Amino acid sequence: MAIMRILQFLLLENLSLAAGRRWWDFIPVGLQIIFSLTLFLVNLIVLTFVLYFAGLIVVGGKRARFSDAFLISLLGSVLSAVFFLFIPYGLIALLLGVLAWLLLIRSLYETGWLGAIAVGILAIIIFLAVAIILALLFGILSVILELLLGILVP
Repeated sequence: MAIMRILQFLLLENLSLAAGRRWWDFIPVGLQIIFSLTLFLVNLIVLTFVLYFAGLIVVGGKRARFSDAFLISLLGSVLSAVFFLFIPYGLIALLLGVLAWLLLIRSLYETGWLGAIAVGILAIIIFLAVAIILALLFGILSVILELLLGILVP
């Protein structure tokens, strides 16, 4: 989960560097707080579904409830953000974030360490698969829209 955030950040950074500006510069100053809150809520919802499905597969439906997945997503996101904000060493903050996610999964899904690691790895795999599918979908839609607009508007 902390690794997913790093992957998202690296993707945004690489895209913005290709454009010659940082990605945050594309957002008007007045909308940056709204954008941040929206990004947090979208990430929270996506992580909740990903953790719920990973939990269903690994620990089963009796222990993996949607409310637990939401709580893991919320607390894990907040704790990871706090670690990255207040710990100056990125590697230590990353390790603490991963440990926090695993502890949350372990306690709320009532599983052992191996089960928590399995849920975490499966959640990352599901997240990457969904991200790749969405990127392909939006990439294909972008090409189709460009073709359609090119045909409609000479």
